[in-house]
Amino acid sequence: MNGNARLADIAAQAGVSEATVSRVLNGRSGVSANTRRLVLTALDLMGYERPQRLRQRSNGLVGLVTPELDNPIFPAFAQAIERSLTQHGYTPVLCTQSPGGAPEDEFTELLLERDVSGIVFVSGLHADTTSRMDRYTRLTDRGLPIVLIDGYSEHIEAPFISPDDRLAARLAVRHLVDLGHERIGLAVGQRRFVPVIRKIEGFARVMADLLGVADCEPFVRHSLFSVEGGQAAASALIDDGCTAIVCASDLMALGAIRAARDRGLSVPGDVSVVGFDDSPLIPFTDPPLTTIRKPIGPMAVAAVQTLLEGIAGAPPKNLELIFQPELIVRRSTAPAPR
Repeated sequence: MNGNARLADIAAQAGVSEATVSRVLNGRSGVSANTRRLVLTALDLMGYERPQRLRQRSNGLVGLVTPELDNPIFPAFAQAIERSLTQHGYTPVLCTQSPGGAPEDEFTELLLERDVSGIVFVSGLHADTTSRMDRYTRLTDRGLPIVLIDGYSEHIEAPFISPDDRLAARLAVRHLVDLGHERIGLAVGQRRFVPVIRKIEGFARVMADLLGVADCEPFVRHSLFSVEGGQAAASALIDDGCTAIVCASDLMALGAIRAARDRGLSVPGDVSVVGFDDSPLIPFTDPPLTTIRKPIGPMAVAAVQTLLEGIAGAPPKNLELIFQPELIVRRSTAPAPR
């Protein structure tokens, strides 16, 4: 591709003239900051390498530790956090855990060896009430800023970023009750995780308030946060007569749909299913999934802003910022069968 063709392509993508693109690429004055940003974004989107003079010098490295990327919610989180870090001039270092791979503590040591300015942990061991929290207090004691997403511990002097899991369960159940469902099940992960505990609390409260259920335990099934886990939990709930199932993740909800179909039941004709996360591609499932949207963008921005305050010298303190989820109604829920 010749230079003129490239200029024309970038100009078309950015919505500016070729002359403007030329001025930006050659580092000349006379271009507004917003226009310059449009051109650079077009350059990145089209896969062209930025000229050396236009590459931003990094303010430092920031570690980002996430679980496996099989669940699409975690790549979405990673992308949102990386975008925000890059906008502030920091270079993200992504560490992805996987079954049988390096554990969180090894990644932490690796990041410390790289002299990172801070670390963001997404759904890490801080969400597990049976795990030791001193792995995090050692970091804060040495003055390293950290931010923890999805999970909470009063023993860590650090900021936490969480969705309102109790509200998420209430939104899902209220939607199903409005559709006439009375036997509603909850498919969640293991009870030791903070988000699971909170979802059960919200579920118990709304089941008592709306349906008069004094003990919600018979309507709760614990399994893995996966398609297979959702299928196993939903199978038990369907066998117990539930006509609607609230799942703790979108992947579990896809498993619940599979469980219903394995029994010759239709979704949502016989069984309604609600997910949690609203991760990418979920609107295109069969049927499109009703789910509780986790506010990934605002949570990611808050995590980065809070981390940067720590990098700038703000003293660490135990603080939890809680973000409101949103019910997204699609076609996996319908009025209760007669």
